[in-house]
Amino acid sequence: MLVKKKLNKILKNIGAKIYRIAFLTAATFLPVKKNLVMFESFYGRTYSCNPRAIYEYMKKHCPNYHLFWSVDKRAENYFLENHIPYIKRFSFKWLLYMARAEYWVTNSRMPLWLPKPKHTKYVQTWHGTPLKKLALDMREVHMPGTDTERYKRNFIKDSSKWDYLISPNAYSTEIFRRAFQFRNKIIESGYPRNDFLYNYKQEDVEEIKRNLRLPLDKKVILYAPTWRDNQYYHVGKYKFQLHLDLDKMQKTLGEDYVLLLRMHYLVAESFDLKNYEGFVFDVSQVQDIRELYVISDLLITDYSSVFFDYANLKRPILFYVYDIKEYRDVLRGFYFNIEKESPGPLVYSTEEIIDKINEIGSQNYKLPESFERFYQTFCYLEDGNAAKRVVQEIFN
Repeated sequence: MLVKKKLNKILKNIGAKIYRIAFLTAATFLPVKKNLVMFESFYGRTYSCNPRAIYEYMKKHCPNYHLFWSVDKRAENYFLENHIPYIKRFSFKWLLYMARAEYWVTNSRMPLWLPKPKHTKYVQTWHGTPLKKLALDMREVHMPGTDTERYKRNFIKDSSKWDYLISPNAYSTEIFRRAFQFRNKIIESGYPRNDFLYNYKQEDVEEIKRNLRLPLDKKVILYAPTWRDNQYYHVGKYKFQLHLDLDKMQKTLGEDYVLLLRMHYLVAESFDLKNYEGFVFDVSQVQDIRELYVISDLLITDYSSVFFDYANLKRPILFYVYDIKEYRDVLRGFYFNIEKESPGPLVYSTEEIIDKINEIGSQNYKLPESFERFYQTFCYLEDGNAAKRVVQEIFN
């Protein structure tokens, strides 16, 4: 078994070297495809986030551009069914298109072995306002398959290829500059992915609920936690233990609410929810979390950047931080004091969650004073036109 693993690794490395040579050859000797834009979101796994918002704006307003998505083979069905032009990641056609493209637009890193052609402008949108420490700001890295020194070295190797970096606010710009050692153009525009939160209609809400088979007469709780660096099966697949008493939540909240579980795309868990039918829904496979934001009456999260986006809706947020000491002091560390500056209360048990939800459901409930301060710090650029600003800066 060990010999077989080593052989597979050797063959994989050889294949990557051959592919790289072919890529460089195509990038050097084949003509540039002017106005060709290649989009990718979360390593080709989804049609979502900032690349989606930029793509949809360009599709509507930039008819002279040729727009294609880079897609992991496991995600092809969605693009096929929705008639979204795509190319299978790492296929021969993908090699030719990526090598000749004038623009790459992605929200995650590209493979380290993939060179950026001189004629290509690499637009890195990233995927969140940072709470937890990033890249060079991390003291230690606990992820599988790497160590602290290698992780930071590889990160900087990729960020040095970026021509543009999108930032949602001044706070993020300062962190991105330092943590990514980024020296090129930062476009401080607000996040394109949040445009939808300002432009959606009530008909969109009803359609999304119907598609997910949710009751229209109940309020919606969205639980969207992040992953833990040190809890994993293997590289790229993380464990997650659901620290919620679903029996108690169903008994006390089931008459008025439904609970949506949205796991991070790196989490491999699939939960057995047959005892909670009609109350708990696993919505982890929904392509874009923006659809879940607009149908939710309140958000429960932890250290995920989702709360920065959700705050644009000015709806209640709870922070379920049962392991905050380990996450803050061992795994990542935070950029600001969430215990003092969060836009909603911190809770540590299912009982506290239920109490706070009942409080939120009362007629006299108001968002805490900290919410408005938070909004003015992190959401002040958001107005539904971030994608337009990005496109005008880069493509026009």
